Amino acid sequence: MSKEDSKGKSVKTQSASNDEGAGWRISIQGYEGSFHQEAAQHFFGRKVTVIPCATFREVVKIASDKKQSDGGLMAIENSIAGSILPNYNLLQKGHLKILGEIYLQIRQNLLVNPGVKPEDIREVHSHPMAIQQCLEYLDQFDWKLVETEDTALSARHIQQHHSKHIAAIASKIAADLFQLEVLAPNIHTMKNNYTRFLVLQREDNAATIEDADKASVNFQTDHSRGSLAKVLTRIAEGGINLSKLQSMPIPGTDFKYSFHADMEFDNLDQFQGVMEDIKPITEGLKVYGVYKRGRTV
Repeated sequence: MSKEDSKGKSVKTQSASNDEGAGWRISIQGYEGSFHQEAAQHFFGRKVTVIPCATFREVVKIASDKKQSDGGLMAIENSIAGSILPNYNLLQKGHLKILGEIYLQIRQNLLVNPGVKPEDIREVHSHPMAIQQCLEYLDQFDWKLVETEDTALSARHIQQHHSKHIAAIASKIAADLFQLEVLAPNIHTMKNNYTRFLVLQREDNAATIEDADKASVNFQTDHSRGSLAKVLTRIAEGGINLSKLQSMPIPGTDFKYSFHADMEFDNLDQFQGVMEDIKPITEGLKVYGVYKRGRTV
């Protein structure tokens, strides 16, 4: 996908080859070498420029500013930890459209400076979640486990300090970025650990996706008995697969909820027909994006 395709033209493919991506500026949560950067490279190509952000709120803010970026990439759920609910709220409040999605397998690796051997290691640094994911491997050794704020930062730290006695748990992309060796690959216990990322663009710049077969929408229902069931029945009768339904409390209300729905369909006419069908029985119906179903990498 070329950058020119975002300027109102159709996009034929969801992800780019490794030779593409030049010119794209995409905000991500975390630092260079993070899994967000890895996901961005899979979608846009290795030449994509990432803009590291401390928070997801900052990701959305920068993605919304055409002077700072061409869009953003944001994690929305993980196969182990579940949904990241605050990020659904960011989608609700923002003015961004979903351009696509990607499912990234989270592979944790033990990284060291060149020449460091297992017997040299005294400490292992990484984010608490990464350490937890690798305890079965780490328990084999008498290493001190040090929790840090970010996996990629841990990798950068041992590279900058030329540490001979400290290893980091991080991604393969962090190893490449900081010229570290992968002493032990894939040390995570659960191999089916995937994070789903959404690719976001400003509403006024969102591309049209050819052959789209998935959409994300948000709606509310009233408190009458069976109101949600009626909506779900209409969706099912329209032949649409509801791959996700996430309820979220509406801030400032007394126990009222909105619903985020991911829908998979055969063609746009089918999807648009269902939208027209549920519109009279929902409130605040909003389409976050119509895009190609994400691939797993």
